[in-house]
Amino acid sequence: MERELKKKLTSLDVFCVATGAMISSGLFILPGLAFAKAGPAVIISYVIAGVFCIPTLLSMAELTTAMPKAGGDYFYIMRGFGPLLGTVAGFSTWFSLSLKGAFALIGMGAYLSIITPIPISIIALFCCIFFIALNLIGAKEAGRFQVFLVLGLLGILLIYILWGSRTVNPQNFTPFFSKGLGSVFATASFVFISYGGLTKVAALAEETKNPGKNLPLGMFLSLIVTSIFYALVIFVTTGVLNPEHLRGSLTPISDGAGIFGGDILKIIISIGAFLAFISTANSGIMTASRYPLGMSRDKLLPVNFQKLSSRFKTPYVSILCTGFFMVVVILFLRLDLLVKVASSILILLYIFANLTLILFRESKILSYRPKFHSPLYPYLQVFGILGGLFLLIEMGTFIVFLTMIFLLLGFAWYKIYSQKRTRQDSALIYVLERLVSKDKELTSDNLLTELRDIVITRDELTKDRFHKLIEESMVVDIEEVLEMEDFFRDISNFLAKELNSKPQGLFKKFIEREKESSTVIRKGMAIPHICVKGKKIVKTLLVRAKAGIIFPQDEVVHIAFVLVGSSGERILHLKILAAIAEITQSPEFDKNWLEASSKEELKNIILLAERRRG
Repeated sequence: MERELKKKLTSLDVFCVATGAMISSGLFILPGLAFAKAGPAVIISYVIAGVFCIPTLLSMAELTTAMPKAGGDYFYIMRGFGPLLGTVAGFSTWFSLSLKGAFALIGMGAYLSIITPIPISIIALFCCIFFIALNLIGAKEAGRFQVFLVLGLLGILLIYILWGSRTVNPQNFTPFFSKGLGSVFATASFVFISYGGLTKVAALAEETKNPGKNLPLGMFLSLIVTSIFYALVIFVTTGVLNPEHLRGSLTPISDGAGIFGGDILKIIISIGAFLAFISTANSGIMTASRYPLGMSRDKLLPVNFQKLSSRFKTPYVSILCTGFFMVVVILFLRLDLLVKVASSILILLYIFANLTLILFRESKILSYRPKFHSPLYPYLQVFGILGGLFLLIEMGTFIVFLTMIFLLLGFAWYKIYSQKRTRQDSALIYVLERLVSKDKELTSDNLLTELRDIVITRDELTKDRFHKLIEESMVVDIEEVLEMEDFFRDISNFLAKELNSKPQGLFKKFIEREKESSTVIRKGMAIPHICVKGKKIVKTLLVRAKAGIIFPQDEVVHIAFVLVGSSGERILHLKILAAIAEITQSPEFDKNWLEASSKEELKNIILLAERRRG
């Protein structure tokens, strides 16, 4: 049985995980290299890179509020495109996040090696072990540590901005476009990875309280705050450092602090850089380890990856494997090339995130119910896809070639291990079914049921007796026009098998009940209900009749809720009638009922409706 992770993270935790994942090498290492490419206009490059993130941010916010499950972008790409691309997406994100985390750990080692003779790799190794232990204790504890780190870092950077803004030399910004306008866009591609950590929080969706609110809020605030800090810190750094010195500096922020604040501020900024690398490494292990957990749930990896600590409720096998991979990277592998490949893989994942949103919207699956809806659909998503392709091309052919090799390895794992173990419906299949199939044979109800259960868990919906009754009810989909008597005769045959009764007796009761007073309660909908002998008998039958059922006085019914109960269940009988009346008052109910893609979707319309429960 699948075990749920504990929901402990707040919007502040989400904000700090995303922000901590971004403000590290993107701010403390890249600005000097980026300045060499774009000159003073590097400020605009960082802003442009942030703008390119917006479509993916909005798509991920919608998808994660609809499916707040461990695995983040892997989980919804799997549900969007199926297990083949899901396998590739899971491995891609797991490895790229682990590589970025390992890079941050080496950055920590580099700063500490200034004051200690211990080799960088050994320092990074011990730091990695510390963060593995921290994440084994729990996401809340790791998240609270992340809050401390990020708020401390932002405070140090704010001091840098306020102090340094008084000594900015305007001459350092002329000519502003010293490298030409084209270099600004090329440099935006170069620094894009600075924002790569923004979407890490999608992996923690299952552990977030009220994900429909806290996930989008935390992600939006993180992008806004990080973009502002990037622009202001780089503005001050460009304004105080000699351009020639800035071009060759790998520690531009510390160098800038030394110009106007002396050694004291330089030490403080170095501490801030260390905090930034700590936060990136911590969030790297925290988020990367959730991907093998999600893949294991879908049978793409061995079941052991699902194991949770009985005490801390954390996926300890997944965390340990992620930490081991990072240790191997730290000790044996070159990171410069691997980080570039990881960046190109993340851009591919951004493209797939936007494509996945389009697939779910166009599939018309009614149980796809995000709490947040991306605005300007599909224009922003198309912009995000084209922007991602542009950035991918800017990476260069060699990096793209290495990325393709990695993707082929993911395909190979799927063919060797995953294909024979998993079967998963996808939104892509539902889109294809709507376009080419009239027989509804391409899909099962697996995805619909899974999405419904996710919404029930996310919204903490109570499974009262009415809910359980609908889950167990039969569904009848009638294509041709029927007279009322023929309809009652058909449903009596259905119900007789369930009640171990004679169809003719049930048919007679339905006719007699209709003669007493019409069960057509409004235009297009009827609730035929009868009382039968027995104890604790309650049965429902959900009916959709697209062509219509002809009731007396030429009333045409397309929606029918058939209710059969014993006399001892009158209270439940009344509660069911009240629940149906409340649910069917929705302006969209009739439209959704008639357009539902399957019998399971018809059930989901009732099960996920807003109503009083109890």
